[in-house]
Amino acid sequence: MLEIKNLNLHYGMIHALRDINVKVNKGEIVTLIGANGAGKSSTLRALSGLEKASSGEILFEGKDIAKNPANEIVAMGMSHVPEGRRVFANLTVYENLELGAYLRKDKDIKKDIQLILDKFPRLRERLYQRAGTLSGGEQQMLAMGRALMIKPKLLLLDEPSMGLAPIIVKNIFDIILEINKNGTTVLLVEQNAHAALKIAHKAYVLETGSIVYEGDAKSLLEDDTIRSAYLGE
Repeated sequence: MLEIKNLNLHYGMIHALRDINVKVNKGEIVTLIGANGAGKSSTLRALSGLEKASSGEILFEGKDIAKNPANEIVAMGMSHVPEGRRVFANLTVYENLELGAYLRKDKDIKKDIQLILDKFPRLRERLYQRAGTLSGGEQQMLAMGRALMIKPKLLLLDEPSMGLAPIIVKNIFDIILEINKNGTTVLLVEQNAHAALKIAHKAYVLETGSIVYEGDAKSLLEDDTIRSAYLGE
């Protein structure tokens, strides 16, 4: 579904991504792990068109989208839940979900909002509440629900567990698994490496803009080097 080939990204003089190569097959959960500043969020921003790559290819279902604007990439079926949730704080939960379907032309939007509310029952309780007044966990659920309203083929998730209580983190990761089982491919950026590796099929480890390890997630979870460097064990 997605293949990144020799991707480079610069912020001015800063070389943020260096020849990144990543493959995501249909139906997989693939995770990018690494420390702060490793290039994880920059990778997702390049994929979704929020940053323009300096060089390299981003093949989504075989088409190079490296130069496409973000709105076209969303229309192709890639949806991005950014770090920090980025909900529309002054709009209600319902209005945020409606905006997630902005590019859709079908008549099933109201029905799909109900399906999202079934998946995130806390949002149903807050449906006409302004998004800015929600808790961090509720905002994360809303950001994910809004991204799902486009019916994405590939969902990009950037640090979904950041700043959340452990019980909410477990709930969020359970929902990620459910989303994947229902047919959505997931590319997950996460500092909570242990939680990410437990649910992923494959994993890539980033350090200072370069991939230093890659492989089956369960194998990396049991690798002594990975456990020492990224799992604090």
